Order: sequence, then C-alpha cells, then structure tokens
Amino acid sequence: MYEGAVQELIDELGRLPGVGPKSAQRIAFHILEADPEDMKRLSDAIRAVKERVKFCSICFNVSEQETCAICRDPRRDETVLCVVEESKDVMAVERTRSFRGRYHVLGGSINPIAGIGPDQLHIRELLNRLSDDRIEEIIIATDPNLEGEATATYLARMLKTIGIKVTRLASGLPVGGDLEYADEVTLGRAFEGRRSLIG
Repeated sequence: MYEGAVQELIDELGRLPGVGPKSAQRIAFHILEADPEDMKRLSDAIRAVKERVKFCSICFNVSEQETCAICRDPRRDETVLCVVEESKDVMAVERTRSFRGRYHVLGGSINPIAGIGPDQLHIRELLNRLSDDRIEEIIIATDPNLEGEATATYLARMLKTIGIKVTRLASGLPVGGDLEYADEVTLGRAFEGRRSLIG
C-alpha cells in the first residue's frame, strides 16, 4: 500500500474496466515517470471528452453535436436500422464497410443480475423511431453472449407484431479457428447457420 496520491491514483485506475490491481499500479508508475506535458495532454483529453461528448438525440451514439455524423449523413440507407448495445459496436460494424444503414444504440443489454432491465435501455426510443414508415428492416446486432441473446430475444418478441422484417447477425466459427477449441454454443450456432456451397 502506497501513501496519499499514489494510492488514490492506483485505486481510481483499478476501477476502470479490464484494469486489475497490478495493471493499475503499472499505469500509475508510468504516469509518475512520464513527461509532465504528455500527462497534461492526457488529462486535457479526459476532461474534454467529459465536457464535449454527449449522446446523439436520434440513435444514442456518441457525438459532439446534437446528432452524430451517421444520422446527419443523407447518403445512409434510412430503410435499414442496426440495433447494437454500445457505441463501440457502431465502430466495429463501420470498420467492416459492409453496412450503409443507420444505427440505434441501446446503451447496454438486459442483465437482471446487474439490475438492468428493458426500462434502463433505449428500447422505448427504438419503438418511437419505428413509427417512421421508411424503416423496412431491423438488424439485431447484440453480443453473442447470455445478455446479448436475452436482449435479442426480447426485441424479437416485441417487434414481431410491428410488421417490419427483423433479422439477427449470424454467428458461428471465426475465420482461422479450430473446431476443437470452439465451445458448444458457438459450434451449435455454426451448424444452425450453415449455408449451401453448391447451387
């Protein structure tokens, strides 16, 4: 245990996701030894992101303006809406360069253990967006884990009566993976989502 400011910094860094006690200590000592100007730029960047960044009033993606760049882009396909859990998922889909529609960020996934139900997510806002007659398909792109599956199932049941095509991203074996290392759920999904190679 260190004294004063050093221990406070380690404790705060340890609260970050994916940062354990040893990593927090390593980062804290890196900060102590780093050039003061570099650390000033880091603290300014953290302050700026907290002061300037907000959530898009349409899709809830991160933005420095009232609406995000994707919602402002008139070239995006308004007929397809991809529903994701977090803003980082928008960037993951965008990196594929294979989707040109619009997004809706839920702000998480249903997780009763963590006290997160449908009311804590942007599901009501999603339903409001569906009153737009231009939307023809909703792609549910939640994570392929227990919480993501629960969220996708909830959304699919709720959207069934609306009359809009609802699809789910395919899941299965990763490229370059080995069958022997795949878990049962992943392998089962791969069998369910198989496609014909002939014809």
